[in-house]
Amino acid sequence: MLNNKDNLAIRQAIAGLSADDLRGYVPFILAHIKMLKEQPETQEESVESLIELYDELMGVQDRRGFWNPAPDCTHVHIVIGDSFAGSMKLALKELGWSDTHKMIILRENYAMGPLRQLDSLQGRSARSEWFCDHITEALEYYTEFEEEYQELLHNIERIPGQARIVMWADDNACEQAGMRHAASLLRHRSNPIALYNACSMCEELYNRPDARIDYLCSGEIPSHKLKEVLTRMDENNRLSPDDIARLAQEWQDISERSGMLRIWRDGAVTEVTADYYDSYLLEKLDQLKPPTGDQGFMKSARLIGEAIGHCEQYIGDAYFEYRLRELIYAGVLEIKGVPAAMRYYSVRRKR
Repeated sequence: MLNNKDNLAIRQAIAGLSADDLRGYVPFILAHIKMLKEQPETQEESVESLIELYDELMGVQDRRGFWNPAPDCTHVHIVIGDSFAGSMKLALKELGWSDTHKMIILRENYAMGPLRQLDSLQGRSARSEWFCDHITEALEYYTEFEEEYQELLHNIERIPGQARIVMWADDNACEQAGMRHAASLLRHRSNPIALYNACSMCEELYNRPDARIDYLCSGEIPSHKLKEVLTRMDENNRLSPDDIARLAQEWQDISERSGMLRIWRDGAVTEVTADYYDSYLLEKLDQLKPPTGDQGFMKSARLIGEAIGHCEQYIGDAYFEYRLRELIYAGVLEIKGVPAAMRYYSVRRKR
């Protein structure tokens, strides 16, 4: 019977495996099933453990389905964010490039939370703790932060020597900081490295005087437009060793700061105070008309949606929701409901 320590060890071990490597766990699973017969008194616990392991294995397979570089792999795409990764995955499949173009995903929102010493265990622990203390959804998504970081390092090590590395980053703090982090991790590799901005390429390809879309982040690009962007890649955007060294140094500068919020300003990732958007949130609340008969309370999801829709920076709803709760704690706002998630409560100016 596996105890909790054994299960944790297994999860940490499989975090670094490819989908093909997972086949090696079949004998273990069969042996575990056999134990169900031999230990009927712990059957319920064993079944729960087995189901948990199964879910973990299937999740790993799904995450790594697009990362299993063959020796003849020609391109490895470095993307920031699961939304952009989903569009990229679909675009590569529709182009028939899935076998030769692979993808590594940086899932962090680099615009918020501490980044100080992120490349150290201490720094990563501090970031994980901050998210669990301040971001509602973090209790679900930040439980495997260290495993995902080790997986990132493992995947970068497995990039084939002949593959061209393509980094993607739009002009926002999340993607620009993430791209610099990737450059730092890649700085010792001899692979050719290129940098593209899919948003600016889409705007150039598709915007017209009478119809335009200005993207805040790469995750907003639909896959059919991304396909056209991918076919436009050339050798003009290759980074020199000096470029890589400069980006890596800029990441070191970012990771030495202690702030919790970053924006993209004047071509640089700029740190601002944690309450930078508090007055903006209050301004949006004052502008919105609350529903009739609701005593002036406005659904927090409605307020945050309005704030995101008019913000010139890509920040993410999680940070706005965090600051809304801070305004409640400070006595600036009143709350009706339970702040378990933004859809469960409403706010108004304190009377």
